[in-house]
Amino acid sequence: MKRFMISLWELVGPRPPAKPPLVRRRIAGKAGPPQSSKPSTGMQARYDTLVEDMKEHWGIRVHRWRTRTSGCAWELRDASGHVDRMIEAPYPKGPMSCAVFLHEVGHHAIGFKKYSPRCLEEYMAWDWALRCMESRDLNVTPAVIKRRDDAMRYALAKALRRGLKRVPEPLIPYLPEGVRLKPTDPQSSRRRAG
Repeated sequence: MKRFMISLWELVGPRPPAKPPLVRRRIAGKAGPPQSSKPSTGMQARYDTLVEDMKEHWGIRVHRWRTRTSGCAWELRDASGHVDRMIEAPYPKGPMSCAVFLHEVGHHAIGFKKYSPRCLEEYMAWDWALRCMESRDLNVTPAVIKRRDDAMRYALAKALRRGLKRVPEPLIPYLPEGVRLKPTDPQSSRRRAG
């Protein structure tokens, strides 16, 4: 009498084939620069020139072109002190994506940690971006202004929640509804100064 030994895998059955690894694919024409073999014309050509000018002038590397109108900017420093200026932003294809792109460039242009509190740095980066758009005769639409205003209200409200005591003067128009600044007492300021 012959005995057969069956393994657990033989009992369960054959293994399903391994799934191929998930690969993120970029949708052509959605996030990055135009993929056409023809050179851009009209406004897109101006946006393309703007991108190249900003990258060259400020020494910026684009880590990733975002599909949404959000962005971030940061610096990488190595042990020798070399700085890589990095951004993620949407590729400029219209006024809004252009404003967000320039806002991220603006963080490098004005300098990190040069302005305090952080919400003031955000304001200065937006101010730089809008002035840059105007100087290049790019359309600053009401939607772009609203985006800046909404971003500033959010940044200031966040700073207030985290305990911001003094609101810088340029940020006063962005105070959340119902928040009032305490008037400064001229007597107490004289006492502190003297």
